[in-house]
Amino acid sequence: MPEQIYAGAAVPATDGTALSAEDNKLVILARSARARVGAVEGAAVRDQDGRTYAAATVVLPSLSVTALQLAVASAVASGAARLEAAAVVTEASELDGAGHAAVRDLSADAPIHVAAPDGSLLGSVTA
Repeated sequence: MPEQIYAGAAVPATDGTALSAEDNKLVILARSARARVGAVEGAAVRDQDGRTYAAATVVLPSLSVTALQLAVASAVASGAARLEAAAVVTEASELDGAGHAAVRDLSADAPIHVAAPDGSLLGSVTA
């Protein structure tokens, strides 16, 4: 199967609005997943039932998966049909395209909150 290439998504600057407690929990989970293994990125998603899934970037000689792709895959493997929200903790200036596409496969409007490693919100992608 050929590798698919997805363009990254620009992260609009935050408007100063604080995240809800549930969305802030996603940032905390994503930070923890990233720190636990020293990964480039950490991510977390919340499904339609309020269940959360956290993951870190995986880079092996035979497998590379972004943190957001892995969090979405974990949700789907557990029966999730829709996502309410997602969060990514990264040092990158834009949201990776593959992770963005994975979230959009399950939800056209779920916000994807992008935070710096210290947990400060950089912005949210909603489309």
